[in-house]
Amino acid sequence: MANLILILGDQLTTDISALDGADPGRDRIVMAEVHEEASYTNHHKKKLVLLFSAMRHLARQLEKDGWQVHYQKYYPENTHQSLEGVISAQIADFLPDRIITTECGEWRLHDQISHWQERLKVPVEIRSDARFIASKSEFADWAEGRKQLRMEFFYREMRRKTGLLMTPDGKPEGGSWNFDADNRRKWSGKPPAPAPFRVEPDAITREVIDLVEQHFSDHFGTSDDFHFAVTPEDAQEALNYFVEFALPCFGDYQDAMSDSEDWLFHSILSPYINCGLLDPLTVCEAAARAWYAGQAPINGVEGFIRQIVGWREFVRGIYWLNMPGYAKENRLGNTRALPWFYWTGDTKMRCMHQAIDATRRNAYAHHIQRLMVTGNFALLAGVKPEEICDWYLAVYADAYDWVELPNVLGMVMHADGGYLGSKPYAASGKYIQRMSDHCANCHYKVSKSTESDACPFNSLYWHFIDRHRAEFERNPRMAMMYRNWDKQKPEKREALLQRAGYLLEHLDQL
Repeated sequence: MANLILILGDQLTTDISALDGADPGRDRIVMAEVHEEASYTNHHKKKLVLLFSAMRHLARQLEKDGWQVHYQKYYPENTHQSLEGVISAQIADFLPDRIITTECGEWRLHDQISHWQERLKVPVEIRSDARFIASKSEFADWAEGRKQLRMEFFYREMRRKTGLLMTPDGKPEGGSWNFDADNRRKWSGKPPAPAPFRVEPDAITREVIDLVEQHFSDHFGTSDDFHFAVTPEDAQEALNYFVEFALPCFGDYQDAMSDSEDWLFHSILSPYINCGLLDPLTVCEAAARAWYAGQAPINGVEGFIRQIVGWREFVRGIYWLNMPGYAKENRLGNTRALPWFYWTGDTKMRCMHQAIDATRRNAYAHHIQRLMVTGNFALLAGVKPEEICDWYLAVYADAYDWVELPNVLGMVMHADGGYLGSKPYAASGKYIQRMSDHCANCHYKVSKSTESDACPFNSLYWHFIDRHRAEFERNPRMAMMYRNWDKQKPEKREALLQRAGYLLEHLDQL
């Protein structure tokens, strides 16, 4: 029996389940750069470079290891513009007994592949993705019968399952499951942040950069200064670098933002984990070893592991449990278009400019920039969930639908009515001032709320609170906000609402 084995662009590892039991002398591997996958959204140039280069490096390694590989490089005039077209042609050439692939990370593509057996007249075997700690069915079993799904409780189950930061008698190391309260220090320039880990582009990557600049010149971002790892070996070096130089300070400053530093103490490993160059459990184990060796404090190690075995696994479970209907959720009834400055960074709001500019240059911004700056603004402004979700999917090198959609639609926009998170992450400019130095360099004044030079986040926050009273006033986690709103003098409330109304009518001029 000869198999045609499809490896996708976010499955870039020889440990993928599609290769389990495969025979290099009999089976053929298919990998393809196709227009349909590269262009269905406005993918950042650096994301395209990362994936195309990493795919080409993997294909070369597989061939060196003795595999038969059919690899289609991207050209606009390719005969086959979709994965289905490539597979159909390979069926005609290779006459396989079946097609094998690992489950993909996007409902759109999953739905296509699920119909291949019917359309292509060849059996299709879709295997579970063993890179995740919880399978789809395991998450569904955990979720069944629960009135509310909360990450913290799922996270504890994943800690128990993996043994990460667990004592021999089944207790969490350090005496607590969660050290999030210790992870909120503002960074003032000391200790100095390490330089980002860099890999100089090799010949393959330089060829891909030229290709992207030629054929995707209108896509968001820049390919300048591309320094991502594109092989498992270099991604492992990036992990080692993070553990040694950044993890010791990561916990204290993981929520901090800076006018002068793009990366601070963040790992920048999510692009590698999500495309397959790094195994998530291996990454967590490396962090845990650093704590046991006394090289990093518990608040940083636990916070880092929580991002991976907690949030990452949780949002994937949410995605597959609720798609495709989840993508259409808009419980707050948002109707406003995404402001154009999300694509240009051309805004006088310093925090927004810095986050969007870093995104444009790096195809990366850390979780607080995404949640509490660009996400918070979209939430307060009432942007359509589908538009802000598409923006996040396009602009980040680590963004795939399974991880991006629940994080943005559920956590950022609260468009699922509290299914993923118990309260909206809405905040005024005071939060940004507390966690960054952006406000000191801003055109707007964070100390003002209603004046023409007042921070837009301030009045927009109260406008959000007021217009969504019916949804949130009975939420115990928001009761204090409504008490504070009601205590303000009527003329102050009216001034705040008028200022916010003006801003909402002139978003593209901010």
